[in-house]
Amino acid sequence: MLYYLFAYLDQFDFPGAGMFQYISFRSAMTVITSLIISTMFGKRIINYLRKQQIGEEIRDLGLEGQMSKKGTPTMGGVIILGSIVIPTLLFADILNIYVVLMLITTAWLGVIGFLDDYIKTFKKNKEGLAGKFKIIGQVGLGLMVGLTLYLSDDVVIREKPVAKKNATPTEIVTGADVQSKANDVKSTKTTIPFFKNNEFDYEYLVSFLGKHSQKAAWVVFVIFVILIVTAVSNGANLTDGLDGLATGTSAIIGATLGILAYVGGNVIYADYLNIMYIPSSGELVVFMSAFIGATIGFLWYNSYPAQVFMGDTGSLALGGIIAVFAIIIRKELLIPILCGIFLMENVSVLMQVSYFKYTKRKYGEGRRIFKMSPLHHHYQMKGYPEPKIVMRFMIVGIILAVFTIVTLKIR
Repeated sequence: MLYYLFAYLDQFDFPGAGMFQYISFRSAMTVITSLIISTMFGKRIINYLRKQQIGEEIRDLGLEGQMSKKGTPTMGGVIILGSIVIPTLLFADILNIYVVLMLITTAWLGVIGFLDDYIKTFKKNKEGLAGKFKIIGQVGLGLMVGLTLYLSDDVVIREKPVAKKNATPTEIVTGADVQSKANDVKSTKTTIPFFKNNEFDYEYLVSFLGKHSQKAAWVVFVIFVILIVTAVSNGANLTDGLDGLATGTSAIIGATLGILAYVGGNVIYADYLNIMYIPSSGELVVFMSAFIGATIGFLWYNSYPAQVFMGDTGSLALGGIIAVFAIIIRKELLIPILCGIFLMENVSVLMQVSYFKYTKRKYGEGRRIFKMSPLHHHYQMKGYPEPKIVMRFMIVGIILAVFTIVTLKIR
């Protein structure tokens, strides 16, 4: 909103109005605003939740210090959601298709998570919202995002013309050619690490369909979008088991995606780094700045010992935001690296459940690979203090984040 107001005032040479045209300035203002909302207003929300006795119901799993968390206010994810949405509405170009998608994603999964927390807290049903409804919601979001990226004319990538082998000097691709809007095309290309051109086209998977392969590629793309949104959203949900773990890990991932969006949304940096340029995607940096500010601000109260839990209201939304953001900037194939913590948590549960069922069927007695899943509980059972587990997971997250950025040049 302020973006449009100051764009209008700039016509009258209003002092400082021109600053709002710069993504870097608006991103900085968004981080500050998000931090203020999450820290200052967050305290009031926590007090309200405590007053209303909206506390976490803890199942006794035999973990050290677990029962001391009983009654800690939950549904704190509303602090994160508000700290993301409000600054974005203030400072971002809210008509930008990518920003619209991110706001819808935030609200969509925030509502699903809120319903789950509401059922657990007010209906006293520990199971919360039925799993099938969560999956339907996640699949529905993935379908909507995938179809929007397919149908919207505003969603394009800019392809570089390739110079011929024996080209004359006048035929060599110039910087002006690289920046030409004539090269903006609808494409199913994405970024893939460790390959020479750093790009992968979903059309390769259906090339056997000949002239129909291009349309079929979008079907494959949409399916991938659904799978990624569901997996990452659930991964963040599973990671939210220790004080500050999901929040801190998400902040690290968000900062990395923000960097990738900035360089991929700037034609000069994209050309210099020889990476995919996505027109208009630079505006996503403003949204991600709000995300980073919200998670860091929430960590102020969520770090050990937590004064508030985000609940599914926050964790489902965080995972969904990360997934959709990565898909939009065509970095979804980097998720297994960047979101390695989420992946490990997901895989640990799958391994534990699968192995338990297999051994029960074979030996008549279920056996376990880990002392407990998700993975962070395994280390708790081994006697590691909760803050140490969180800190070490975050260090691993930082290493994965740095490696993710480095992969852009490892070809």
